[in-house]
Amino acid sequence: MTKAIKGFKPDFLWGGATAANQVEGAFDQDGKGLSTADMVPFVPKEKRGLNFAIDVNSEYIDDVLAGKIQDRYPKRDGIDFYHHYKEDIALFAELGFKVFRVSINWSRIFPNGDDAQPNEAGLQFYENVFNELKKHNIEPLVTLSHYETPLGLTLKYNGWYSREVIEFYTRYAETVFTRYKDLVKYWLTFNEINVITHSPYTGGGVLIDKIPGKTSDQIAYQAVHHQFIASALATKLAHEIIPGSQVGCMLARMQTYPVTNHPDDILKAQHDNDLNLFFTDVHAKGEYPSYMDRHFADNDIVVNKEEGDDEILKNHPVDFISFSYYMSMSVTTQGEQEETAGNLVKGAVKNQYLESSDWGWQIDPKGLRVTLRDFHNRYGKPLFIVENGLGAYDKVEEDGSIHDQYRIDYLSKHIEQMKEAVKDGVDLMGYTAWGPIDLISFSTSEMSKRYGFIYVDQDDLGNGTLKRSKKDSFAWYQNVIKTNGEEL
Repeated sequence: MTKAIKGFKPDFLWGGATAANQVEGAFDQDGKGLSTADMVPFVPKEKRGLNFAIDVNSEYIDDVLAGKIQDRYPKRDGIDFYHHYKEDIALFAELGFKVFRVSINWSRIFPNGDDAQPNEAGLQFYENVFNELKKHNIEPLVTLSHYETPLGLTLKYNGWYSREVIEFYTRYAETVFTRYKDLVKYWLTFNEINVITHSPYTGGGVLIDKIPGKTSDQIAYQAVHHQFIASALATKLAHEIIPGSQVGCMLARMQTYPVTNHPDDILKAQHDNDLNLFFTDVHAKGEYPSYMDRHFADNDIVVNKEEGDDEILKNHPVDFISFSYYMSMSVTTQGEQEETAGNLVKGAVKNQYLESSDWGWQIDPKGLRVTLRDFHNRYGKPLFIVENGLGAYDKVEEDGSIHDQYRIDYLSKHIEQMKEAVKDGVDLMGYTAWGPIDLISFSTSEMSKRYGFIYVDQDDLGNGTLKRSKKDSFAWYQNVIKTNGEEL
């Protein structure tokens, strides 16, 4: 008789997740080059619509570099993790982190992306960070590319649309694998790799206005094929250079429901889910799924492959699947209905059964259980939730306290559903809450959209002392980790 699974396994990896471009700052220090994220301006809320999307084109970049435009670029400053990393990691250790997800900013290692030699100051910085984590017995989970394509690769090659970028990426991967082989076991190749189809600039450093005569989808799917090959080659390199290493892919999971039980709605939701899971299908199964043949044909998309590409994908699948989960989505074919906001996506229909965050993202904890079960049944590989959190306005009381019960409620409900999924038999490696410390929002470049257990004194205009302080959720998450998720 089999024993029922009751909770998270003893070595469950609890922690938090960040991205270099949202926390580090020091964008022009110690030899770092510009990245695509450094060119994304702050847009005030009154100028953003419901489905605001990052729109950076070649003319804008040229004007910025020529000094004709002088916007604010909050990701250039982040929260100055570059100079505060010891203090921040000490707070993560106090929380009880087992793992900390961080990205390496590619342009800090290879300032232009295609440099012949790496920047030693950049390599040393991340070595210092990883050693600091080791001192506190925290495992690093390192993302190689988290919306941080070196701007030089965008200007010279148009980013991942060029196959030449594969070579520069694998050189970068080999460099950091070799340097950190004794410090980092867990790696992710690309953050939210599917986002390239929603924003080619964000996901791949691609300027679609530089490629006339092709649709955004035609451009994005070609670019992501190059990322698939690069990811497989990086997985191969990691396994060769770092014995026992584990490499995962990373997807922005957009669990999609039909609004009605009309068969057309069900087919529409199934199709949208397939388009989302296409990216993990390639990473985990090592081949393009057959359902994409029709999608490519129907949309005049031709993916140019070179001889040997299929073998590369087949021979080097990922070890585990990681993903972000913030919300679910709903779709319908039955006429126009009220739309809702989402994570770099457009056209989602509001779900009448769900509440929404301050930014209009629909809150669906049970959707996380659905997602975990679907992944488990589809792939049978270990799963890792590497982003989940609530962006909200926080109020600092006169005594400095921050009572963020809304964040505790959001996270506790999601962790409860994780626990249910584990009872269902899902192999779940760990959970890194997004933004354990307040950081610059990627989608809006705001500071006021706060996720952290740790408050950072900085506003949307960059004013503040950068002082770190604990919110109520700090003690709550500390206890969650201490009790391995038993006390929520």
